[in-house]
Amino acid sequence: MCMKEKCYFKGVPSLDLIMKKTILYCLFFSLIFTSRIFAQGTFSIVAVDSVTGEVGSAGASCVDYVFYNLIPGRIGDPIPGIGAINTQASTNLTNQANARTRMLAGDSPQEIIDWLILNDVQNTPAVRQYGVVDLNSGSPRTAAHTGSSTSYYKNHILGPNYSIQGNILLGQKILDSMEVHFNAEQGSLACKLMAALQGAKVIGADARCTSKGTSALYAYVKVALPTDSIDNPSLFVGVKTSDTAGIEPIDSLQILFDAEVNCTPSGINDQDLSRQILIYPNPGSHSIKIVCIDCIYERKQLRISNLMGQTMFESGISNELSVNTSNWKKGVYIVQINNGATIITQKITIE
Repeated sequence: MCMKEKCYFKGVPSLDLIMKKTILYCLFFSLIFTSRIFAQGTFSIVAVDSVTGEVGSAGASCVDYVFYNLIPGRIGDPIPGIGAINTQASTNLTNQANARTRMLAGDSPQEIIDWLILNDVQNTPAVRQYGVVDLNSGSPRTAAHTGSSTSYYKNHILGPNYSIQGNILLGQKILDSMEVHFNAEQGSLACKLMAALQGAKVIGADARCTSKGTSALYAYVKVALPTDSIDNPSLFVGVKTSDTAGIEPIDSLQILFDAEVNCTPSGINDQDLSRQILIYPNPGSHSIKIVCIDCIYERKQLRISNLMGQTMFESGISNELSVNTSNWKKGVYIVQINNGATIITQKITIE
């Protein structure tokens, strides 16, 4: 029986109505599927080497790429001879493609960020996170965006030739440790990127993986030479693990990486020994944590003094410790670690 445009056959809706409902159901489940894939809590880094012209990306996240049958590294887009872009936190691949187009057109990292914010495909730049770096004829430029609506803890760090960013993190210490390890590594850009990931190898680095006993579920490193073709970097290694596997992907990635890349032993540049000390939060207020990267196997002496030379805190340190600063006056203090032959010095600020 048909009445106007609505037809029913033995109580069954018309094909037109069935199709409309089917489309709505598909859209509904598509949105769920997409949000689960792309609403990523990710820690990552993009960087360039102005001497070799290499550009690269590395990152990890607690998203089950085995289940979704996705390839680790899809958030990273190294563009040979130009720069690299990481697109994460509610990743939208159209935004990523637009970022590449802007970089190929000659936009600076900051111009790319500004354009993406103004032209977000879904008009939701507040849920995105980007890191962009370019070579700029040997004078690298960096920029990043951490949207106000990305999931806590979120932040980014900009260096002279790198951008480190993350969301749904254990805390700022993940990003800080990545930076310390990246700068401490004396090898190639690939080695530095791998070292940065090792700096984030902490249970729950992506907070959702805390219960799984790992830092993440997948990890990758990509590096492109100036002579590489686009979408075909010279180095691309990636690992993805299942949600319940309990396997640390960064360790698995290191095995694959070592088979491809020969890195010089990680070490600290004698001209920049301060990188052996990781202090967070800095500026701090009620307490700070101090990590001595080079003190793991040998106990060394720590001293914190004010600018008048008065000792505020003194202790041995073999790895890390927390210092109560709640009674200290606001100002700058000097942290020193005596490693025997050298006194490593770094400043902290108490607010």
